[in-house]
Amino acid sequence: MNTLPARLTDLRGIGPALASKLSRLGISIPEDLLFHLPLRYEDKTRITPIGSCLIGDNVLIEGEMAACDVAFGRRRSLLAYLSDGTGRIGLRFYHFSKAQQENLKKAGRVRAFGEIRRGASGPEIYHPEYQINPSPGVEDTLTPVYPATDGVTQTRLRSLITPLLNVVSDPTTISEITQMPGMSLAQALRVVHKPQPDDDIEALLQGSHPAQKRLAFEELLAHQASMRLLRRQISHEGAPAIDVRNSPLANRFRDNIDFTLTGSQHRVLQEIAIDLAKPLPMFRLLQGDVGSGKTIIAASSAVDVIASGFQVAIMAPTEILAEQHLLSFSQWLRPLQIEIAWLTGKVTGRTRVETLSRITSGDAQVIIGTHALFADDVIFHQLGLIVVDEQHRFGVQQRLSLREKGRGASGVPHQLIMTATPIPRTLTMTLYSDMDVSIIDELPPGRIPVSTSVMTDRRRGDIVARVDQACAAGQQVYWVCTLIEDSDDAEQQAAEETARMLSEALPRHRVALVHGRLKPQEKSDIMQRFRDHSFDVLVATTVIEVGVNVPNANLMIIDNAERLGLAQLHQLRGRVGRGHDAGFCVLLYQPPLGQTAKARLDVMRQSTDGFHIAEQDLAIRGPGDMLGERQSGDVQFRVADLIRDQDMLTDIRKRAAELTDSDCRVLIARWMKGPENLAQV
Repeated sequence: MNTLPARLTDLRGIGPALASKLSRLGISIPEDLLFHLPLRYEDKTRITPIGSCLIGDNVLIEGEMAACDVAFGRRRSLLAYLSDGTGRIGLRFYHFSKAQQENLKKAGRVRAFGEIRRGASGPEIYHPEYQINPSPGVEDTLTPVYPATDGVTQTRLRSLITPLLNVVSDPTTISEITQMPGMSLAQALRVVHKPQPDDDIEALLQGSHPAQKRLAFEELLAHQASMRLLRRQISHEGAPAIDVRNSPLANRFRDNIDFTLTGSQHRVLQEIAIDLAKPLPMFRLLQGDVGSGKTIIAASSAVDVIASGFQVAIMAPTEILAEQHLLSFSQWLRPLQIEIAWLTGKVTGRTRVETLSRITSGDAQVIIGTHALFADDVIFHQLGLIVVDEQHRFGVQQRLSLREKGRGASGVPHQLIMTATPIPRTLTMTLYSDMDVSIIDELPPGRIPVSTSVMTDRRRGDIVARVDQACAAGQQVYWVCTLIEDSDDAEQQAAEETARMLSEALPRHRVALVHGRLKPQEKSDIMQRFRDHSFDVLVATTVIEVGVNVPNANLMIIDNAERLGLAQLHQLRGRVGRGHDAGFCVLLYQPPLGQTAKARLDVMRQSTDGFHIAEQDLAIRGPGDMLGERQSGDVQFRVADLIRDQDMLTDIRKRAAELTDSDCRVLIARWMKGPENLAQV
């Protein structure tokens, strides 16, 4: 029987320094190397004629060096041109040495690999891999590309993984989960790490090879196992049973609100009330489109909990969003003599000491804040309900931490997790199966859908005139500048130039600027002044927070809208049309549009239904992008794809219910690295 070594440093070529670097990739034992799966494959098995190259393709090309010179534009670069008789292509390097420049200048034949991009004077590849005077012949199979980190190259990763594939040819080396479909785990690992020439190359490139499907099944099964484990842990906890029947305080609250709840809101309140009445912790996800009325649901549930003698914590990811909740809750709850405390990072000194004392004594019945609620010196008197807004900003560990802080004689607090990002049913059933889900699927009566126009950047002058008209009519306007280059400096510069242009073009109106480089307090102050109508136009990068409510803002311009995903476009658009007047959104783009960008903008123009938009976003971009790969708290799958693999989900949920405890432990240890990946929210 072959066995894998216990430690990374037992493997040839791995010392303490390399082991430390590998740990940044989640690789801590030799088996982790086997499950460090390729992100994608590079196809270097054939040379593509330059004249046949399409924008966006990753290709291997070969040709004669036609020219090589330093180009001066916005950024200095080395630009070399290859020609093969069918066409000409540029190889552009923004980081290069004098020696590299000389070598390319003298080169005869060059072979290069990379993604084809549209350049100013024809197709280009940025920073390609290349060989000068290559030997004849090409690779005989696909080249895997792995997630990497500084100091760990693709070549090094391949050299570490390949020897282990020989060891796992013995089926006793790694634990097989019983009754898994398709090929063995060892076979699947060998195919994905080291495809052979006779393997189906097209299937591997598309992610549909049986080996990938076998691993995807196991990865999704591991996720389901972790969800079931978390749900089981929660069900074994106690929680305060909240009696919501005929509470005088709750009745006064509902009599005081000056609008009628929708049928959808009534249904959700009933679902929450049933949960709160049980001596088990509620763990409920509340989904509602932008402006659907989630906050009033949270406030109503909070009153029920307060009427039973418990405290409520409201946690938001940013101070701006927390302030919005403070305004809403104060308006609704202070007439009922309910005491509200405010705790964020900027609450310091004597004010903080007094606030902490009110929380500990129970005088503060509702505590609204940010991550500051996690601080060690925050001690709750009797916490009955936690409301977490915009759940994708918080990892599961943060939520569990707050729950533990609220543990008391009655058990742990109930949790209500709210999101304004509509989540498609496919994702909800898979990523959120540890929660019960409530959906507000209708907007308040009288709310007029936002009208959306898609326009080329060439019509900027017409748009500025429209902004002038809106401001002259007493309305306010957002002008959103999106990322043009992968640089905060470039984004800030674009916003500053736009603010300057609008100030000159609209001298009668007051223009403000907010961007990501401002300190949180500065950002918050500008947003508050915009809310108070001290400014007519707010030029902003995409820092306009979900939940910020300026009812007088009815027009939004989004610059370079083709750069944003559907979820972000929909969230931004939700900032306008929140008052009694109709809202308008203009999506400006720079032509020509790629196929994906055109599809996104078409969806935005045709629909204001957040759930329809979410389904389209999932289909166009996939689950990782849709939920935002750059936002903390999101699940990232190594090989599974919820769109491609959704046909397996029913079998996976059925199989998860049959797993033994030992199989669960193996799966979670293998696929769900660290507590932040255990049933992430």
